[in-house]
Amino acid sequence: MASLEVLAQIEAVLLWGFIATAVMTTILSGSQGLGLSRLSLPFLFGTFISANRSRATVVGFGLYLLGGWLFAFLYFLVFAWLAVGTWWLGLLLGVVHGLFLLVVFLTVLPYIHPRMATEFDGPGGERRLEPPGFMGLNYGRRTPLTTLLGQAVYGTILGAAVQFGDW
Repeated sequence: MASLEVLAQIEAVLLWGFIATAVMTTILSGSQGLGLSRLSLPFLFGTFISANRSRATVVGFGLYLLGGWLFAFLYFLVFAWLAVGTWWLGLLLGVVHGLFLLVVFLTVLPYIHPRMATEFDGPGGERRLEPPGFMGLNYGRRTPLTTLLGQAVYGTILGAAVQFGDW
């Protein structure tokens, strides 16, 4: 019986992780389409794998979905560890996650990405992508706001799923 409960929880994490990732991606892509930001995390992840821009976009969305699922499991572990899951805790986790993404990950990304220039060395050869800069500001002044919004909504959806009994 316990294994059925675990399976149901895994299914719920996969479902709500997909929904949260889809909504977050829609917010981020919408902000890009509206000219609020030039940041496309799926594209940046895809260019890790492929230099072909079209292929990188498709591959990147797949990687981004997988990443969204992995982070949904991490959020679930945090909720389980704290023995509480609420929309506001999910919101708080999403904001912390977003701040880490903006302040740490985007700052380190040029040094690990094979096709991205760094802040100190200009583009050339294989490194043609512009570095995001601190908080992604090289991709637009509203990038931190739209990224935090997307991450906050992601966390809120996951926290609400736990709070209202789907996990």
